[in-house]
Amino acid sequence: MSNLSVAAIIPAAGHGVRMGSHKKQFDSLDGTPVIIHTLRKFFACPEITSISIAVPKGDLDRMLVLTGEEGARHDKMVAVMEGGTRRQDSVEICFRSVEPSVDLIAVHDAVRPFVTPELISAAIQEASRTGACIPGILTVDTVKQVERNRVLSTIPRERLVLAQTPQVFRYDVLKRAFAKAHEDGFQGTDEASLVEHLGAEITVVKGLERNIKITTPADMELAKYYLRLEQQSF
Repeated sequence: MSNLSVAAIIPAAGHGVRMGSHKKQFDSLDGTPVIIHTLRKFFACPEITSISIAVPKGDLDRMLVLTGEEGARHDKMVAVMEGGTRRQDSVEICFRSVEPSVDLIAVHDAVRPFVTPELISAAIQEASRTGACIPGILTVDTVKQVERNRVLSTIPRERLVLAQTPQVFRYDVLKRAFAKAHEDGFQGTDEASLVEHLGAEITVVKGLERNIKITTPADMELAKYYLRLEQQSF
């Protein structure tokens, strides 16, 4: 595993509509922006050889300052670039800047600060074997398929997982997935959906309950609790 080169891509071009127009990646969590908490987990993962972040044009300077200061502490460089209007566009912009010699691409939500270096490594190891891997957790709720307000069926929970990030792919798999999406005019909600559209196999490793995506003010309250737990474990 030590010979693998893994490029991390972190799309952070969201506008925080569900957070009341606050850009959640810049929100303070115990005095530190959420995006920096996230970056620190990737700095701590030995397999990660480069990191690229996509942000809105107006936030380029702000992100360059933040990542420059943090990267200097860890002796790591972070490439910051202008993202697109959609997550898919932002990830592809970063992907195009990655050297084709890279073995794997790890795409992670900027606002999942409680990922662990161990989970990142586990997804990397699985993707190096299978070509594509996502973390996922089992749903504890009963899931219904509906049409408008009418229940059609109950979907067996044992066949469902809640997808998390980082989603890790071999370079060539993600390259072909982007090409196929362009060819078909396909838009996915995550990179795994692009790879599914390509017809490639994706495997799953066990995710973490606390690897939450901060999308609402209530999520930020939960994040504060998880941060306290994380700090107590050090």
